[in-house]
Amino acid sequence: MSTDDLACARQFLAVLAEASRTGERAGIYELLTPDVEWLTPKRDVRGIDEARDELTWIRPPDHLDVEFTEPELTDLGDGRVVSAVHETYRVKATGEYAYTRRRRIDLTIRDGKVARYEMRMVG
Repeated sequence: MSTDDLACARQFLAVLAEASRTGERAGIYELLTPDVEWLTPKRDVRGIDEARDELTWIRPPDHLDVEFTEPELTDLGDGRVVSAVHETYRVKATGEYAYTRRRRIDLTIRDGKVARYEMRMVG
């Protein structure tokens, strides 16, 4: 188990959550390797340049706010960290509950940065 990998994963997920709330993505790129792989059910992005160009969907929905629970992290060793993420969406105007999503995020950490991000919907 590597406390450095877990710390890197926590920092990355915190920055990613903030970007999801605000739409400000600059902090994410500092935490990615130049050859990063970013895989989701809808698209795959490879390399930091493509990440800067393509990760524009990381922003809050126009009419919703998003809240995240503290991620549950599991260190699988060899730089692999798995996180269970629970998101709650609320209507901006009223704060009323809209829906929730659960996701599994697999990270591969290399030299203190995220080299691979893979997100899957759960449930």
